[in-house]
Amino acid sequence: MILSYDDTELGHADTGQRAPVVLVHGLGATANVWGAQIAALAPHFRVLAPDLRGCGRSGRAPVSLAALVADLVELIDGGGFETVHLVGHSLGSVIVQHLAVAHPQMVESVSLVGPFQAPSEAGKQGLRARAEHARNGALTAVADATVRAGTAPETRRERPELGAFVRELVMRQDPESYAQTCETLAALEPAEIETLRCPALVVTGDQDATAPPAVAQAIADKIHGATYAVLAQCGHWTPIEQAAALNDVLLEFLLSVNLSTREQQHAN
Repeated sequence: MILSYDDTELGHADTGQRAPVVLVHGLGATANVWGAQIAALAPHFRVLAPDLRGCGRSGRAPVSLAALVADLVELIDGGGFETVHLVGHSLGSVIVQHLAVAHPQMVESVSLVGPFQAPSEAGKQGLRARAEHARNGALTAVADATVRAGTAPETRRERPELGAFVRELVMRQDPESYAQTCETLAALEPAEIETLRCPALVVTGDQDATAPPAVAQAIADKIHGATYAVLAQCGHWTPIEQAAALNDVLLEFLLSVNLSTREQQHAN
């Protein structure tokens, strides 16, 4: 597997061939959280995994939902793609929802992992507190809390290296960019996903406190014909906590969508 980063403002991994899949990470992460999925998908698809603005190798710039969506639209247009498969985790799932609703002509399918639409009032307060902590130089405390609340007990007990990875990801965030992203999430309005007509997959963990099964199921119910899956012994950091299980679900879904698309094109 070869990962290449260009010199544009939005750094991204780009590997594989054939139909394009764009992987969009969540709050406190970078494209590196998708390592297992990139390896699994690249033999079948061209995989692009951007670092969102203010994260990883991407430039620092004011963060807003409109800007995050526009960055992805620019990445897709810049690649010359007519349509793409979109896969988003957590915050990434929110960006994917809004992009798919605003630009349905660009989207072949959506896969929402650990998804939500807008935080609860308690969630908004927590996000604003995180923003304050980040600006006050307390990202280490935010990182520790993220591991405790965001990963399953089995993960913390049996795979401590995953908790260490999550902690490192959060601790290395740009404090102001992280704070602005938290504030962006706190101000979210739900996307009108009821209007989506592309194939959709919704996946969450059975122990995901951010996107619990009831929340993910409600999202799946809003999207016509959506496929829904719950992964066992999995918290909110789905791409690393249950990497193999998520790979299986994603591959089955994306390959079936591609097959269906080819059959329709042949019939026409």
